[in-house]
Amino acid sequence: MHIAMISYHTCPLASLEGKETGGMNVYVLELSRALARKGHHVDVYTRSHEANDVLVTTPESNLRVMHIPAGPQTQIPKQKLVHFIPEFVRSYKSFVQKEGIAYDIVHAHYYQSGLAALSIGRPFIMSFHTLGLMKNLVARDTLEREGASRIRSEFTLMKRARMIVAASESDRAYMEYLYDVPQDKIAMISPGIDTELFHPMEKKAARAHIQADPKHKIVLFVGRVEPLKGIDTLLYATKILKRQYPEETICLWIVGGDISEDAGRWPKTLRDLAKLQKTLSLSTSVRFVGRQKQTELPYFYNAADVVVMPSHYESFGMSALEAIGCGVPVITTNVTGISSLISDEYMSLITSVNNPLLLASQIQKVVTRAPAPNQTTRLISGHQWSTVADRILSVYRGVNTNI
Repeated sequence: MHIAMISYHTCPLASLEGKETGGMNVYVLELSRALARKGHHVDVYTRSHEANDVLVTTPESNLRVMHIPAGPQTQIPKQKLVHFIPEFVRSYKSFVQKEGIAYDIVHAHYYQSGLAALSIGRPFIMSFHTLGLMKNLVARDTLEREGASRIRSEFTLMKRARMIVAASESDRAYMEYLYDVPQDKIAMISPGIDTELFHPMEKKAARAHIQADPKHKIVLFVGRVEPLKGIDTLLYATKILKRQYPEETICLWIVGGDISEDAGRWPKTLRDLAKLQKTLSLSTSVRFVGRQKQTELPYFYNAADVVVMPSHYESFGMSALEAIGCGVPVITTNVTGISSLISDEYMSLITSVNNPLLLASQIQKVVTRAPAPNQTTRLISGHQWSTVADRILSVYRGVNTNI
């Protein structure tokens, strides 16, 4: 099978290089790898972000990543990238014609890639990864809200896509009830995990690798640093823990965000969190680690006593799955997609949004009790990328009966 993956606004290789990424980058790369390892030919098309981008990169056999010209070869705010989609489509068509390629399936990731797929003129599969209506529901101010054009585009793509892949049962329900998508047009397929990378290791060695104090109780957040992630709630919970249990040396590590420049030039959300850290007198209890390469994340997970995902909205929550793969307890809000996969035995690890008192209580129970059997075996068994790829292939074959 010849498969075209469209990842217009972000390069899937960025996560390997330690650049600012999210779960979508990992998803596209790992799914493409799994499909390629099954003998299929996968070409990933992304916008060229830098002047030194190589047109064609081959991470491994049967897998290519094409950096296609579309606008200036610089980092551009995501909202402005829609203006360069026509150029991206022209570059795509020129490349495909020159190479003489005919694809069996086009799989678009995120709504901007879907808009490109509309103009490519082939039947396509959609994975939205996030939904504009849900992001607007939890937006803190007008700057965080998605524009009407994105919402209109999502409604159009829901209608025009041959099939839609939802990452969780909650996202499937939102698509059905908010976007009027028929049930039989949505395939609910959760993301996978690389168990060769994310697995339990000795905590002492992991802490030595990241230079963490072996005596600290480490609370870990991993992900994009943006308001909908609820990191401010986690800072409030840390303050509560410091007051309630002064004898405990609890330290919050925040992995994510660009801290390469002076703190005064950090992105706004990071600056706001740093101000809150100062307001709450948490100067020695919160550590901003910055973004990390994917290969470094297992050390952070394994060094932690608990990983917390306090999101206001999360279509799935891949960092939670990665932490569970490392055998580390995870506390997540009840609005994340992965929360529906957690069994009754672990319901004490589900928290509510914007409830720092409850979150502090749950963190305290986790970091002070004896280690309990983790969720690794049950949750991870059905989330190997090879298994996810097989499920995706079933969707492809249902759309294109000639393959």
